[in-house]
Amino acid sequence: MNKNTNKKEGPMKITITLPSSAYFVSGIRDFTLSLIRNTTNFAEKWAYRMQSVVDELCNNAIEFGSSDGAEVRVSFLHEKDKYIEIIVEDTGTGETKNTAEKMKKLMEEKLKKDHKFTGIRGRGLARIVHEWTDELEFKDREGGGLIVIARKFLKDPRFKSGLPESTATHLVLDV
Repeated sequence: MNKNTNKKEGPMKITITLPSSAYFVSGIRDFTLSLIRNTTNFAEKWAYRMQSVVDELCNNAIEFGSSDGAEVRVSFLHEKDKYIEIIVEDTGTGETKNTAEKMKKLMEEKLKKDHKFTGIRGRGLARIVHEWTDELEFKDREGGGLIVIARKFLKDPRFKSGLPESTATHLVLDV
């Protein structure tokens, strides 16, 4: 504890549990944008990118990992001036039963330079989440389901400056 403010030092964690329904994702999107704007030094476009990351992770957990009526847990872990981490957990009760190992292999395949995306879907993890975060991890959840952890470090000078970025500003969807 810091004696001057009586606040706990270290990471701040906020966890939100929502029903497995796309209806509730818009609220998480709004919360994410507000959190990023108020706790990081991100420029506006990076705040929107992190909002898209959360949107993609939540939609995947709802669509593939959790059945109707189940819950999805979204946690934001933030350590001032160090990182923001988004953790999304599904119940594993959805139609698609993926393990962390399957997800890692799927990501490796989609990240290969010669991989061709043949449909209009299936790009989110590789083209949004992986591209716009610094670390992406998949874990099996005890009792079933997946935990996806996406971390973005906050020390990158690109967030505040007009410096060129190595990350593309637009997504190109090859069909």
